[in-house]
Amino acid sequence: MVGGWSTESQSLAETSMFEAIKFGEDSRRISGPNPWVGALLESGGQKHFGRTQRPGGPHAEIEALRQVTSAKGSELFVTLEPCSHFGRTPPCASSIVEAGVKRVNIAILDPDPKVFGQGVKILSDGGVDVTIGVRASEAAHSLAPYIKHRSTGRPWVVLKLAMSLDGKVAAPDGSSRWITGAASRAHAHALRADSDVIIVGAGTVRVDDPTLTARLDDVVKQPERIVLGGIPEGAKVLPARSYRGDIEDLLGELGERGVLQVLVEGGPTVASEFHRLGLADQYSAYIAPAIFATDRARAALSGSSMESMEGIWRGVTSKVERLGNDVYLEIFSESATGLLNGLQREGIEMAKRLGLGFLE
Repeated sequence: MVGGWSTESQSLAETSMFEAIKFGEDSRRISGPNPWVGALLESGGQKHFGRTQRPGGPHAEIEALRQVTSAKGSELFVTLEPCSHFGRTPPCASSIVEAGVKRVNIAILDPDPKVFGQGVKILSDGGVDVTIGVRASEAAHSLAPYIKHRSTGRPWVVLKLAMSLDGKVAAPDGSSRWITGAASRAHAHALRADSDVIIVGAGTVRVDDPTLTARLDDVVKQPERIVLGGIPEGAKVLPARSYRGDIEDLLGELGERGVLQVLVEGGPTVASEFHRLGLADQYSAYIAPAIFATDRARAALSGSSMESMEGIWRGVTSKVERLGNDVYLEIFSESATGLLNGLQREGIEMAKRLGLGFLE
């Protein structure tokens, strides 16, 4: 710990920030294109939570501040740097200063050029003690789609793969339902609900005729469906958009529209193309304890001319979870990992320059 805190204080701070991150996650499906920020205000020995509301509604920090009569001398934990500009709502950083909050703990800086570092400066200039980097890794993971969008102008791309232990997604006759079990399919529906857009190939639409909807009780809105190629009349995926252009151009267009997360559901040809072009930020793989053991079964990814271990693609494992009898693996690409880690480093460097507290 840097900044004069004891080990016990650091542990308590990390616990509070973890609670803020989890609370903020519950706004993920309503806040876009804004980030799903979580805040925890500790005042008078009580904890008061806030999270980002729908666009135009209060941000997480304001939600937390509204729960107390006076925030003077309180401590705030917030997953993303408080905003510093007038948008649909007034700047949160100024409101925090005016409320008399004594200390603000920030997980990560806001990569939006309109905010980056300015929220911290308003707080520091206003006499607030600021610490940056508390639970930075977890916050960056939670807000990865927002970070990617504000840093590059493009959405976070999730490539979903449901396959056997030997990496196959369909039998030689084309049948593929169901390789994974019910728990994996329920998890995948949550992944759909968290996404703004789902992309699928025309071949998958013709063969499987999927609806590509998120079939959960608490779904706020269904993701937009885009089919790469023609859509047969009467297909269950309708209403959907047919797209025949360049994939990278499509991602650029979606980014301009404020789309934060795109889910690519395949099939193998589309999945392989996204992988080949290096467009996937996150690989969400559902692996069943099943083996085809035949070269004639359809592989999840193919087309590479790689001949030696020197050319093998490697990612960074961010999550491993058991789902019923299956295993879920969440892998980030090296470029996506570098983007998230870079933002964490920038937060620490800014704290050092301004003489603020920080956690590495």
